[in-house]
Amino acid sequence: MSILFLFRFSMMKRTTVNFIIDFVAFLDLLALAFTGFIMRFILPPGSAGHGQGFRGGRPATEAKYLLSMDRHQWGDIHFYLAVIFAVLMLIHIILHWTWIKGYVRSLHSIKKRKS
Repeated sequence: MSILFLFRFSMMKRTTVNFIIDFVAFLDLLALAFTGFIMRFILPPGSAGHGQGFRGGRPATEAKYLLSMDRHQWGDIHFYLAVIFAVLMLIHIILHWTWIKGYVRSLHSIKKRKS
């Protein structure tokens, strides 16, 4: 099944692949920001369950877990989302490498003309 998926993926138009990669990266970035927000404001570090929360803090019993996960479990999710985002950005750069080279060359040629 995965070979069929890769075959279909390779047969897609380049713009479609770019869109999918960029859209998934955007969703991943939103999830990364969400988990970061949770770890920063809902389950802050060193709080031993005494999260600051909003407007004056929360009782220790409420701040130890969010959606049945503690701060370290949210940190694990945050880490894996960051790894996925880094991989997606690498793929994004690879897909746009021709454009990047052309842009750098154009900047270089502008500097030569000004000299």
